[in-house]
Amino acid sequence: MGTRDPRIDAYIAKQKDFAQPILVHIRDVVHAACPDVEETMKWSSPHFDYQGSMMCGMAAFKEHAIFGFWKGALIDGVNPNRNRGGEAMGNFGRLTSVKDLPGKRALTALIKQAMRLNDEGTTVPRPKKAPKPAPKVPTELASALKKNKKAAAHFAAFSPSHRREYVEWIVDAKREETKAKRVAQAVEWIAEGKGRNWKYERRA
Repeated sequence: MGTRDPRIDAYIAKQKDFAQPILVHIRDVVHAACPDVEETMKWSSPHFDYQGSMMCGMAAFKEHAIFGFWKGALIDGVNPNRNRGGEAMGNFGRLTSVKDLPGKRALTALIKQAMRLNDEGTTVPRPKKAPKPAPKVPTELASALKKNKKAAAHFAAFSPSHRREYVEWIVDAKREETKAKRVAQAVEWIAEGKGRNWKYERRA
């Protein structure tokens, strides 16, 4: 059997008049479609768990409410999360009345899809972060490296993050004097195969 959390009763009761019917409707449809659903509060708003995993959630704000599926990206007929460009979060945009939601039958079908994903233990793949572009070596450092073959070889062998640390340190210098000193120090350390933060790196 599913559970009803009294904290959600309290949450709904304190919302504005327009939002209460929306939240009550969502709650009732979720329980009817998924009798084993478990209610909980996460991030200060009502959520519905199934098979030990999050399934969907809802929330109310000053002028709208939202409802969304945790794995909405894998559910046919569900829009992507709209938390972009000032739009509401969730999969159904800004809800100001029950009419803004799909009909009961359509909403039930979406909940059934979400249940199946949880039954199967399906997870939403996280998008891979695009790697940062290789740092652009400032002219001063490039010239200094050309004059020191050992430093140039080490610098070329460094990981992009190690090279970026040196580049950012030099570029961030406010005065030309400071920049020149940093270039000289950088070349000295690089020739020894040291990273910019070698003093703080763990020693084997």
